[in-house]
Amino acid sequence: MKIRIDIAKQALELLDDDGRLVKRYPVSTAANGLGEKDGSCCTPRGRHIVRAKIGAGQPLGAVFVGRRPTGEIWTAELDAKFPGRDWMLTRILWLSGCEPGFNRLGDVDTMRRMIYIHGTPDSAEMGKPGSHGCVRMRNEDIAELFDLVPPYNEVEIAQR
Repeated sequence: MKIRIDIAKQALELLDDDGRLVKRYPVSTAANGLGEKDGSCCTPRGRHIVRAKIGAGQPLGAVFVGRRPTGEIWTAELDAKFPGRDWMLTRILWLSGCEPGFNRLGDVDTMRRMIYIHGTPDSAEMGKPGSHGCVRMRNEDIAELFDLVPPYNEVEIAQR
C-alpha cells in the first residue's frame, strides 16, 4: 500500500502495490500552504513514511495531547471549554521525511516538526486547507486508514 496526499484536491488516496486506487478520503492540509521549514505551519512535501502509529484501540473521538490519550472524548461542550485548540483525535500517523535536506534533518525535519495524519472534530471542514501543518481527516476515515497501513508505509505529499 502507498498513501498519496494530493494537496490541490485536498484528498488522501490509498493505492495498492500496483498503484491502483483503493480508497480516496477528503482531507484538510495546512492553511499556510506547502513548506518544509520548522515553524512555518505548512504541510511538508515529498516522500515520507509512517514512522509511528498511535492510538490503536482508542474510541472514535479520543482526545490526544502530546501524542497521549487524555481519556476524554471530543464533544461540542469540550470544544467550547478549549476554544482555538488544535484537536488531535482518534488516531495519529506520525510522519517522517525520507529526503535529507528537503524534509528530513535540520530545520526541515518532518518528524521533529510533529507532522501527523490525524482525526479532527466533525465540525472541521474537509476539502479545504485549514490545519497548522498536519493532514486532518474525519475520525471514521483515520480509524479505517490506521487499520489498513503498516508502520513504515510510504506516504507522498504533492501538489498535482
